[in-house]
Amino acid sequence: MDKLVNDFSFGLFFWQAIILIVLILLLVKFAWKPIMTAITEREAGIAGALAAAEAARKEMQNLQADNERILQEARAERDAMIKEAREIKEKMITDAKAEAQVQGEKMIEQAKASIESEKNAAMTELKNQVSVLSVEIAEKILKNELSDVAAQTVMVETMLNDVKLN
Repeated sequence: MDKLVNDFSFGLFFWQAIILIVLILLLVKFAWKPIMTAITEREAGIAGALAAAEAARKEMQNLQADNERILQEARAERDAMIKEAREIKEKMITDAKAEAQVQGEKMIEQAKASIESEKNAAMTELKNQVSVLSVEIAEKILKNELSDVAAQTVMVETMLNDVKLN
């Protein structure tokens, strides 16, 4: 350090100081304004980017809230549709059971009516056959009993005695 103090020259110092001042003036004139303008623009760009990022964050929150709301609405609508489908299914099953019950009862009534009709027809047929057989049997018995004249006379007298006259 002593050597620097001993070798100190005012002329060199003066010229160096002048060059430094000129350099500072040149920098202020030509470089300082563009640098400051660039720094200001960069600050504005960063501030704009931060504002845009904040706006995007808020928009994202809004979109997430909207998505959540839409999702909740969709879930509620889905649940309502499922409930309605279940109700329709149960109603269809109930209606089908009731219709089947009605059809079954109709079929039973038709079967009963058919059975009753066939029963009546069978009874009528049976009565007709019994009456035909009765007539045939009576005819055969009468032929046997009335084959002789004495038997005919006895029978006529018995019938006359049975008949009461007023």
